[in-house]
Amino acid sequence: MKPVRHEAGGSESGETRQRSRLFFGDERVSMAHGSGGRASHTLVNRLFLELFRNPLLEKLDDQAVFALDEDSGPRLALTTDSFVIHPLFFPGGDIGKLAVHGTINDLAMSGARPLHLSAGFILEEGLPLGDLQRIAESMAEACARCGVAIVTGDTKVVNRGKGDGVFINTTGIGIVPDGVSISASNARPGDRVIVSGPIGEHGVAIMIARGGLDFEAEIASDTAALHSLVGTMLAVTPRIHCLRDPTRGGVATVLNEIAERSEVGIVIDEARVPVSEPVRSACEVLGIDPLYVANEGKLVAVVPGDVAEDVVSAMRQCDCGLGREATIVGEVVEEPRRRVLLRTALGGTRIVDMLVGDPLPRIC
Repeated sequence: MKPVRHEAGGSESGETRQRSRLFFGDERVSMAHGSGGRASHTLVNRLFLELFRNPLLEKLDDQAVFALDEDSGPRLALTTDSFVIHPLFFPGGDIGKLAVHGTINDLAMSGARPLHLSAGFILEEGLPLGDLQRIAESMAEACARCGVAIVTGDTKVVNRGKGDGVFINTTGIGIVPDGVSISASNARPGDRVIVSGPIGEHGVAIMIARGGLDFEAEIASDTAALHSLVGTMLAVTPRIHCLRDPTRGGVATVLNEIAERSEVGIVIDEARVPVSEPVRSACEVLGIDPLYVANEGKLVAVVPGDVAEDVVSAMRQCDCGLGREATIVGEVVEEPRRRVLLRTALGGTRIVDMLVGDPLPRIC
């Protein structure tokens, strides 16, 4: 779930101020509440979940999985997402391609085969129609490649200065195969943790595009649809326990969510986490940890130890090409519960916490 912005006049009541401090430690929404890290986690759990609580929402996965008939019939996956990225166009993609891929990936993280999408556009007065056409064409091309269709939508226009060009909301629906049950609460001691390829490419590409930074190596966003790769993994075994695409907050935040939801510990080896040399160098210059940088075409999987090598082998051979550098980076352990530990290249161990703050707002 995503935090929302309210614009209202008048003064806040003492009760409202007290509730704000209770939930967030401050009285107003900050950019950190949209980072995907600890502030976002607190906002969702202590406000939205408490008010909207129901068995499907309580899972806090990237989608809701449900059956239309409790006794028979297919299970459906439903997800929604909003995209507010700046800049609208960046190396490797644009807001339109990102909207299609991001929604398909949220469906894929339940094992679902994507069927249809909706698209809602909030357009700012003054947006060049040429830019809007370019974005729409990019979405159409992405849908065609992924075998899905945008079947409904909505368009709104806001006053100049109120929308930053264009915001896009997409909703997706898909079918979950029989025998597949994937959730962040399913990790078990003895499982292995897999990362599908080099991390941090999307976030670093946006940082460079936004800041006008000059690096020798060109770094492009990794935005891609992951449903074909997930299908290849499920063909090896339906016993995949957890799948997440590590977008806002990066791999570190996703692993913390899994550890907390499953009440297990996770230990990863720094030397095994795939990071390309250009991204590693850029992160060193920028003073950030690649584990916390956003991705848009990678996944984190938690699978039983006895099938992990077979899953990685299949990922590396997948025709989609998105798993060529898939790697087992760690394991699930019983203790310390709800903690993620990193074995460093120097032989030490440190705690990898959930993202705190927001190193780069408006990343997706």
